[in-house]
Amino acid sequence: MFVFLLRRLAGAVPVLLAVTVLVFLMLHAVPGDPARVIGGTDATEEQVRDIRRDLRLDDALPLQYARFLARAAVGDLGKSYVTGEPVALEVGRRLGATVELALASLVLTVLVGMTVGVVSAARAGGVADTLGMAGALLALSIPSFWLGLILQNVFALQLGWLPSAGRGGLASLVLPALTLSAFSVAIFARMTRASLLEVLGQDFVRTAEAKGLPPRTVLLRHALRNALVPVVTVLGLRLGYLLGGAVVTETVFAWPGLGRFIVASIRARDFPSIQGGILVMAVGFVLVNLVVDLLYGVLDPRTRRA
Repeated sequence: MFVFLLRRLAGAVPVLLAVTVLVFLMLHAVPGDPARVIGGTDATEEQVRDIRRDLRLDDALPLQYARFLARAAVGDLGKSYVTGEPVALEVGRRLGATVELALASLVLTVLVGMTVGVVSAARAGGVADTLGMAGALLALSIPSFWLGLILQNVFALQLGWLPSAGRGGLASLVLPALTLSAFSVAIFARMTRASLLEVLGQDFVRTAEAKGLPPRTVLLRHALRNALVPVVTVLGLRLGYLLGGAVVTETVFAWPGLGRFIVASIRARDFPSIQGGILVMAVGFVLVNLVVDLLYGVLDPRTRRA
């Protein structure tokens, strides 16, 4: 197991390097001068040149990238062009809010998605199956930003049941979590249904039924566990997407997380903050996939022996 972990971590290094290269190149390809943005519209050309020199933006791009990579290797993500504070500190302040939102959305994804998927598979072709898959198709078709605005209008502005924006307790988490998890719930429900239907047609399930076991025991104890292996893969990927998808949701609901921080940094052409925020998200995505690989061994002993 230790060798497996080392092998997976070593494989993650090229992925993270590729992410940093792509982000670095895209940032410098986008029109806009950070020195001009920092100096403001009233800054003279001489002042802009001074700012560019102080930030070392005149250096060659390979040198700038090498400097960023050397610092990132020891946990130093540089300093923000806007606030002058360390990017690692800025990211750390907002990472907790993003993780909180992503985990709340993940809980909704598992509870609602798995329930809908299991019920649909158990009642395949029935009314519950039709309604469940129709709801999943609807959730897949709705853009997250539009869903967030609709939920704000109905539950915050018209009914006044929940806060419309900000982070201030469990009530303020409900609407953002619903918005962020809607697409993942639909994916998870459809995947659970498909995987469970495939398992229910296998010989060991028919053997369990022939032994006289109750249908619920056959479904939940025997079939569902075997059906969870591909479902866990989707769940791990969805958690990574929840971290990245929080960018839109955090912007709509003014949630003080990492996604909103990256959006504000993009507007300000704050290169160190953008690179640092995206790098942290990429590391989170890699770690989530590592945990998923480890769960395979728990759910399927054949994978563990292999």
